[in-house]
Amino acid sequence: MALRPSIVEVLNRARADLRMGVPVVLTAEGGGVLAVAAEVLDAGRLAELRLLGAQPVLAVTAHRARTLKCAAYDGDLARLRVPSNMGVPWIRALADPADDLAQPLKGPLVAERGGSAALHRAALGLVKSAQLLPAALVVEVAEPGRLAAANALTLVDMAAAAPELAQAAVLAPVISARLPMEASEAGRVHVFRPEDGSTEHYAIEIGRPPRDAPVLARLHSACFTGDVLGSLKCDCGPQLRAALQQMGEAGAGVLLYLNQEGRGIGLANKMRAYSLQDQGFDTVEANHRLGFEDDERDFRIGAGLLRRMGFSSVRLLTNNPGKMRMLEANGVAVVERVPLKVGQTRHNAGYLATKAAKSGHLL
Repeated sequence: MALRPSIVEVLNRARADLRMGVPVVLTAEGGGVLAVAAEVLDAGRLAELRLLGAQPVLAVTAHRARTLKCAAYDGDLARLRVPSNMGVPWIRALADPADDLAQPLKGPLVAERGGSAALHRAALGLVKSAQLLPAALVVEVAEPGRLAAANALTLVDMAAAAPELAQAAVLAPVISARLPMEASEAGRVHVFRPEDGSTEHYAIEIGRPPRDAPVLARLHSACFTGDVLGSLKCDCGPQLRAALQQMGEAGAGVLLYLNQEGRGIGLANKMRAYSLQDQGFDTVEANHRLGFEDDERDFRIGAGLLRRMGFSSVRLLTNNPGKMRMLEANGVAVVERVPLKVGQTRHNAGYLATKAAKSGHLL
């Protein structure tokens, strides 16, 4: 029926529910679970979940499990049993590393090692894509469809959702308009909206770069602290301004402003990572303690935008070889890497050293 939401729309609804602390029901291969994000769990919902009968488990990533000194028997995640005498504060302490150093002992922790973890993995993926802490309280349920209908909960068929989750977001142009800027009066901003309802991304075009020649380009991930506040903890703001200046001086270029704050983990989690850095951890270590990968960004979005705008080859302003490999793998030729070495301060020297040592940046 035309009025029925598509699987893409159902997934977006599920993310919105998770952000508000509303459980969602996930199904696959005849089984089903009820899942809620640990970060926004409250005592009332925890009590209701326990009435369903099965023992709740907390799904956390292998990175977080390693910090908790618990075995990740499922490889990329661990399913930690939640004892009946443990409440929301205990669950949140497992999910959030803010007080790990002050309260390092949270166990004994018992991880499940039998049965399928597929729906727990799906729950973690949805929570992560909602830019919440990657930890989900999961309860197996016998009649998932009936439970969802009786409680007006969003139900996601993960078999139907899997192909959508695996592919890159498809972006459609919304509007473009002329924007004179300090870097160039011949500026134009293009707004692109993903078909899955997620965050919009922008292309800043300088001049009228020909589509049949390599364009001077930069893929720039949003950095509120660096781009707007002038943070000295990173080199993002100086890189943004230097890239636009080079394009202005060249008379042509395109900068893609991708809304993937904090390497894709969102501003709130980025601030959590900053707080952990104040405790002595580097950028990668902080991400891992939170339960994230080194870098959660999806640069396929950038390749798709370039192709959508008619560009098939670029001279890429970057210090990150990973961006070059991603573009090449997704149909955009990188004919030259243009270094962008700006913005080093005494505040970000350690951060830049970590990018070079652990992420392969050419600094």
